[in-house]
Amino acid sequence: MKNFRLTIQYDGRRYSGWQRQGNTDKTVQGKVEQILSRMTGHAVEINGAGRTDAGVHARAQVANMKLDTDKTAGEIMAYLNEYLPADIAVTACAEMPERFHARLNAKGKRYCYRLCDGGVPDVFTRGYVCAWENRLDENAMREAAAYLVGTHDFRAFSSVNKRFKKSTVRTITALEIERKGNELWISVQGTGFLYNMVRILVGTLVEVGEGTRAPQSMPDILDSLDRQQAGITMPPHGLMLEEIFY
Repeated sequence: MKNFRLTIQYDGRRYSGWQRQGNTDKTVQGKVEQILSRMTGHAVEINGAGRTDAGVHARAQVANMKLDTDKTAGEIMAYLNEYLPADIAVTACAEMPERFHARLNAKGKRYCYRLCDGGVPDVFTRGYVCAWENRLDENAMREAAAYLVGTHDFRAFSSVNKRFKKSTVRTITALEIERKGNELWISVQGTGFLYNMVRILVGTLVEVGEGTRAPQSMPDILDSLDRQQAGITMPPHGLMLEEIFY
């Protein structure tokens, strides 16, 4: 058995997220596994570096899988891209050491959320940018973001079940907000993220940008451990998984 690493791009709008689910075949993992199983003649399971939500996109998701095959990495990549739907593509494939695992070896991830808060949203990118009616105060958002960088318990900024027993402590290493014309790009980098965490972080910063929440309220939200104290969950289509770090 050989261990291969894939780098995968996908437009998440048609899919119920990355992770394979029993009640639908509309998942990215499921589509890739289906083609690999056809190629090898045996069931193949791939390990993703992270689980993107329904509707979220990825520029460089990483996965690995063990295959019983004589095909080279280049031949595997070509086969996948021949049969994958047009909104999923494999951009790299490489044979790795046996112990490499896409999720367990990942040291961090970077996401970017794009908001159009001025002018007319661009027709050609509107599937990847969230349109927002009101102009946002990015300086206030940056002030709020500074409180969120570092190691904290982010339970208030997640949709995890109240009975979730695992640690909700995570480390955000960078949270940057950049104005690009009539768009705001909010880049979040960290060691790992909870369910809906990035979209809730962005939703809370948006409320700061609208003036309905003070930048200085971030520590109190963190301390509350209460989802109801944080902001809205932003729509998924504005979010892109940009990079996995190893």
